[in-house]
Amino acid sequence: MARTTLDQADGLTVADVTHPRITVFSGDATVAELREWFAVKESHRLALLADDGRYVGCLVAEDIGADADPVRPVRELARSGPTVAPGDPARRGEELALSTPARRVPVVDEAGRLVGIVAITPDLRGFCGTG
Repeated sequence: MARTTLDQADGLTVADVTHPRITVFSGDATVAELREWFAVKESHRLALLADDGRYVGCLVAEDIGADADPVRPVRELARSGPTVAPGDPARRGEELALSTPARRVPVVDEAGRLVGIVAITPDLRGFCGTG
């Protein structure tokens, strides 16, 4: 099945366009670990942090300065938002994802659990991980 395109988002929820296959790091992960992860693939644009399934925050590669201590826990550098909820309109997820340089936004449920991510494809035409 083809991925869900942005022009198909009307009437869908964030749950419908969530990319569930994500890499999640503990808040105790180190700067060195995330630097390595970001360097592996261009699609690694937003690192997600969760402890026991609960969302801690996120980072882009630029959040880790060149002079950051390699053993520093990344939770100290993480940002908390923006996030979307699974029941939000897909257009809200699209809007927030496109408002960030990463083109991604974490999906967090009402209990604070990290569910997945809304990610926009490099060609800006669809939702990654759907279809």
